[in-house]
Amino acid sequence: MNKLLFFILLALCLFLLLLRLENTPPVAHSWLTTGDERHLLEKQSDRLLQDKKQHIQTITIDKHKTYQQMDGFGAAMSGSSAYLLSNKLSSQARDTLFADLFSEKGIHLSFLRHTIGSSDYSVDANGNPATYTYADQQGPPEEPLRYFSIARDQTVITMLQKAKQHNPSLQIMGTPWTAPPWLKYGEQTWNGFYLDYTNQNTYQIYADYFVQYLKAYQQKGLPINFLSVQNEPLFSTDAYPSMTMNAAEQQHFIQNYLGPALQKADLDPSILAYDHNWDKGKPYAETVLDGASAYTAGTAFHCYAGDPETGSDVHELHPKKGIYFTECSGGAWSKDFGNNLSWLMDKVIIGATRNWSKTVLMWNLALDEKNGPTNGGCSNCRGVITVNSQTGAIKKNVEYYALGHLSKFVQPGAIRISSTQLPNINTVAFYDKETEEIILLAANTSSKKEKFQLAEGEHYLTYTLPPQSAVTLTWEASGTK
Repeated sequence: MNKLLFFILLALCLFLLLLRLENTPPVAHSWLTTGDERHLLEKQSDRLLQDKKQHIQTITIDKHKTYQQMDGFGAAMSGSSAYLLSNKLSSQARDTLFADLFSEKGIHLSFLRHTIGSSDYSVDANGNPATYTYADQQGPPEEPLRYFSIARDQTVITMLQKAKQHNPSLQIMGTPWTAPPWLKYGEQTWNGFYLDYTNQNTYQIYADYFVQYLKAYQQKGLPINFLSVQNEPLFSTDAYPSMTMNAAEQQHFIQNYLGPALQKADLDPSILAYDHNWDKGKPYAETVLDGASAYTAGTAFHCYAGDPETGSDVHELHPKKGIYFTECSGGAWSKDFGNNLSWLMDKVIIGATRNWSKTVLMWNLALDEKNGPTNGGCSNCRGVITVNSQTGAIKKNVEYYALGHLSKFVQPGAIRISSTQLPNINTVAFYDKETEEIILLAANTSSKKEKFQLAEGEHYLTYTLPPQSAVTLTWEASGTK
């Protein structure tokens, strides 16, 4: 009888212990960046979500209300970026930087875009402007792509390979600024104009061009996961490589040439439509997705005109197709760190993701102290980092910290979940099924501090966020023990 009582009491104690563990409030880890730059993605003291419920503005998290699955965060390994990273850093400095950018010890960027051929940020081995495609010389009629070569991309390829060494799961997107000049109508130039629609062979040759590119990069150990048909297709200039392609033409090319060519070659990158500014994206996306749905995975957007809500508008039209944010650049036109951080959080980091974007990419990963080297494009754009071309010194810009507030914590596969927006605090939240963690990014875009309460399940945390600042909080979700 005594032994039975002992085991009953032991079982009761264990039950009470498990019950207590079940009700133990989770620990919140947090990282803070402030507009005055006193804190830059800086780890803060851990806190328990055990505050009493208060009647103050509240950010409520609901992991049961879900939205899009994330594919990654990053920037573009442009020709200029690759040149600086390859030639202006010592081997040791480059290794340290790449670990910081791409490994789990750093901000863990998981997505890179690169230019198929040259762009307005392409240079040669000496850092001088370089304009080219992979087939500048036309071959004979029976083999028009005979002279196809990606040799001039070697520095970009090497830097992409190095990034992938630090993050083997890194995804890559390819985007052309122009087709080979001999495939264009009228003046045969890299800078401007459009495909020669009067030649019945043009579209098939160009589709085969993409196939050869994908195979060539795959042979370098760099499979291309995403592909857009034309960078900023509603704009062209005689200042740098560019080409126009209206929505009907892009739909025709994808549906009748590119999609079938990739399928025949057993290649399956996700094809993205548009790849231009928010402002004109809805009608363009509607045309391409309506007519080339079988081969098109979604729509890509840039930040230079319009608003991120366009992503939600397009999602409503085609809810099974993805939304992707693929380019935005800061620059010398806006030098205040706090203002830039607030704008990036409002429009891009939080704005794009709250409007269904599965990626957030900035433009150049690295530029030098003179905002270059350039190939005829923007003369005052800013990279995610600045590499001093004389000393090799590295400066992490506001874009680095803005990206890091999500890229370091939100891994590909995480799901966006519901989070309350407040008048002066923008939020976005994610749930990672593998780690059972919730990640919340909250940004105070006002000029005064904001106090709020975080609520998830029956757990609460009171937090005061400085003006023009952002905080990422992570914790184990309720009901996962």
